[in-house]
This record gives sequence, structure tokens and C-alpha cells, in this order.
Amino acid sequence: MNLPTTLDNRERDLLQVPLSALEHYAYCPRQSGLILLEDAFTDDAATIRGTLLHQRVDTPGNRGRGSIRTLHALPVWNDSYGLTGICDTVELHADGAILPVEHKSGRYQPGGPADIQAAAQAICLEEMFHRPVPKAAIYSATDRRRHSITVNDDLRTRVHQLADTIRAMLTTGSLPPPTADSRCRRCSMATGCMPKVLAGTRRYHQALTDLYTPTESQDDGR
Repeated sequence: MNLPTTLDNRERDLLQVPLSALEHYAYCPRQSGLILLEDAFTDDAATIRGTLLHQRVDTPGNRGRGSIRTLHALPVWNDSYGLTGICDTVELHADGAILPVEHKSGRYQPGGPADIQAAAQAICLEEMFHRPVPKAAIYSATDRRRHSITVNDDLRTRVHQLADTIRAMLTTGSLPPPTADSRCRRCSMATGCMPKVLAGTRRYHQALTDLYTPTESQDDGR
């Protein structure tokens, strides 16, 4: 795998996409849009558990354990992809291997949005350390174990395409439509998003019409 060494004009001008936005958009485009475009976020029990979990790993620091050097809350970036963010944990092994470890409070879902975020962290570390990072890990507090992922070409393509999609959303300022499916039941932002109301656009506009259309009695001045 050849790593980029120089940047063209397009790469220098790329609008930076937060790593966390990749996971949010992969899970629900509208959720990502509400956070990025309207600065909206609502906590629930699940998000608070995640915040408490990250308090344990988000304090910047440099620790050693045997032959492994562990970095916490490490700022990372990749200019060729237009990515920026913070890695929960990065392990530097004695053999030169670099392993980003993303911490999640919920159960791990293979091939899910967390894989994209972890792969993006690996891609950032490659540019920063000028060496391949073919693996990443996701620690699930629910499972109480690490799940290893391979940062293959398919995952890299997904990261690149998703970053471009989010960048287009940020540029146009267009909020994605609601999904109104099973994901909404687990989303802390469902109340502000109003997916069921907005997804039924025709019913929504009909309700507005009925609300603001004068009745016969109003027309008669009664």
C-alpha cells in the first residue's frame, strides 16, 4: 500500500470532517446533520454511559505497559482525506505496529458504523506516522472485550465516500430527511428530530392546512 506523501491543491482546500461525524452519518444521516448543521444534541441514558466511559480514556497522556506505549486522547488528522479528530487510545508496539482502539459503551455490531470510525482513525495515523496501520480495534464496554477489524480497501473506500458525502452536506447546509424506522427508538434525538411527523410529509402539510384554513363559521365572522 502506497501512502500519500504530498498534497495537491484539492487536498489542501478540503473542508475537514470530524471522525465522529462518520459514525453518526453511517448510523443516521439526519442525526449527523442535526449535530453538525444545527449544533443539536440530546443526552439519554446511553449517551451518558458513553460520556462516563470516555472520561476514563479522554484525559491526554502517555503511559507504558510492558513493551506497549499507550497514548490517550491523541489528536489525529489526514489531509488527503480531509479528516480530523481524536483517538481514544493508540497503542505503539515494540515491533512498530500502531493500533487505534475506539471505546464504545454499547454492544459491538460487526460491519457497523463503529468500524468506519475506527478505520478512519487508522487512516489518520498512517499519514501522521508514515507507516501502514492495517488493523484497528473497538472495545465494547457491554461485551467487555476488544473486537479487531481489518482496515481493508473496502473499508477505506467507505471512509472516503462517506467523508465526501458529509462534506457536501456541510457545504450545502442541507439537512438530510428523517428515516422514521427502528433506529429512531434508540436515538436520543428523536424528540427534536420528529421523524414520524416529518417523514409523513403529506400528512404533515395537510395538518398545517387544516390548522390555518378558516372554517365556515370564521368566514361568517362568528
